[in-house]
Amino acid sequence: MSVIIASAVLSAAAFYWYVNRDKPIKHILKEIRYALDMQGAGAGGLIDDWINVSRNRIALPDAAGKVAVVTGGARGIGTEVIKGLLKANMRVIIGIRNPELVHKLSESMENGQNLEAYKLDLKSLKSVKEFADNVLHKYPKINLLVNNAGIMYGKYELTTDGFESQLAVNHLGHFYLTHLLLPALKKAGNLCEPSRFVNVTSCGHYPGQIYFDDINMKEHYDETAAYAQSKLAQLMTARYINKIMEENNIPVKGYSVHPGIVNTDLFDGTVFKRVFPWAMKLFFKTPEKGAVSILFACFNKELQKRGGLYISNCIEGISNRFSKNLEYQKKLFELSCQLVGIDAENFGNTE
Repeated sequence: MSVIIASAVLSAAAFYWYVNRDKPIKHILKEIRYALDMQGAGAGGLIDDWINVSRNRIALPDAAGKVAVVTGGARGIGTEVIKGLLKANMRVIIGIRNPELVHKLSESMENGQNLEAYKLDLKSLKSVKEFADNVLHKYPKINLLVNNAGIMYGKYELTTDGFESQLAVNHLGHFYLTHLLLPALKKAGNLCEPSRFVNVTSCGHYPGQIYFDDINMKEHYDETAAYAQSKLAQLMTARYINKIMEENNIPVKGYSVHPGIVNTDLFDGTVFKRVFPWAMKLFFKTPEKGAVSILFACFNKELQKRGGLYISNCIEGISNRFSKNLEYQKKLFELSCQLVGIDAENFGNTE
């Protein structure tokens, strides 16, 4: 069996080299390594989902009178997160590219009258600022921010702000939004019940590192490495911002969450879905089950003592060594502030 697997891997590597033979060999080898490491991270995620299936549950509280802001949510995991927040009687504001979809969404959800939407395009810092302004104009206090929206893979693209698209959508847009909404989170939180922000990341961060000298990957773009970097950045900044909050006795807690290996449209266009569409339905979580760990991060009271935690299946997840390096966390935080045009010393101070 091991011989068959080894032969398959070698054949795949040879085919990959042939298709990409115009690239320098060092880039080809790096891409193959990332692809294999990402498959390993995915397999580990599936095993984690199976082993901890009984832990993946949440009892929704009554959070009437509280306000949640969620990015994305028109489909997939985000829709299920919104359903959970509405069932908990929260007022939910979502940021999506087509806010007119909110009418259809609200009609299909319990307490749908508590749902509203504003336009948000995370590829544009201008759009992020406009979204935050619209939210803050009506809601000066926010109890919960869920940075949920995301993209995975795709051809190299620079946004209008000059950022690699996966970095922009998954990390920088959310980083800037957290900065803009932090004053409202501070106002809503207290020592007994802090406000929270939740970054939806992925076990796909595990093979990743931050390319500080070429964070937009202009020298060489690998879609897998770019995705891993963006998800790693979400995890690291959740930890570092939470650290800043704790050091300054600010009642806001930050968490990052891997929702599991979930059957969503993020996999559309991937080789895995083209080759094994049946496997996704058989082995992957449904979006409803994928939302559970996110809702756990939103509501579980025991987590108030564990700010900065990376969560998978409602327990502490396994994060890579790079993410735990405090020097790297600080360096990423400062670089992110520089890229979005804010003073690191005044992060979260916009008034």
